[in-house]
Amino acid sequence: MTTDPAAEDLREAADELAVAGQLPRFLLMYKFAIEELMTKLRILSEEFDFVHQHDPIEHITSRVKRPEAIKEKVRRRGLGGDWVSAAAALDDIAGIRVVCPFVSDVYEVARMLTAQDDVELLRTKDYITSPKANGYRSLHLIVRIPVFLSDRVEKVKVEVQLRTIAMDFWAAVEHKLSYKYRDSVPPDFAGELAAAARTAADLDSRMAALHERIR
Repeated sequence: MTTDPAAEDLREAADELAVAGQLPRFLLMYKFAIEELMTKLRILSEEFDFVHQHDPIEHITSRVKRPEAIKEKVRRRGLGGDWVSAAAALDDIAGIRVVCPFVSDVYEVARMLTAQDDVELLRTKDYITSPKANGYRSLHLIVRIPVFLSDRVEKVKVEVQLRTIAMDFWAAVEHKLSYKYRDSVPPDFAGELAAAARTAADLDSRMAALHERIR
């Protein structure tokens, strides 16, 4: 099996910090990676708006997984209980969600971000072109960027989710409903969710058409 040098470096850093009992410092690398990407996205948003009189980003949120959530995911996936395995195997320890006005903005922001020399695109999952069975739609990118620390450079993975306002509304409400009623889901729940997702997709199409008419 081919060894990924960046993953090996991250393993060594995680190992050193875990042995020293400094797990929060290890997770700081992911916080710093998020801050780097957030800065890039804000620059793209402001510059694109200045040039084209249209801001392709409505808002951005971010999070670093809690240590307990990382442990649980590592356990579920049978990766072992150490943080070294978690860092090398998990793609979503750090996450950014980018909400855009239109579907075209989703792909344009993704293109501009991944065109930057220090942003390495590892994987793409396009749930807009091919939605999940429950209707979920979003564009997922796994990227890796360098984080410059005081004594070294670490390459850190971040999951970037890009979606429209309509997609984000559907996903947020679906999560709340599924969580609240997970033990008493009505028989037609899945069908209604899928229908609502189609309505959201239709709204995206209608708003995009209106946008094109007034440009």
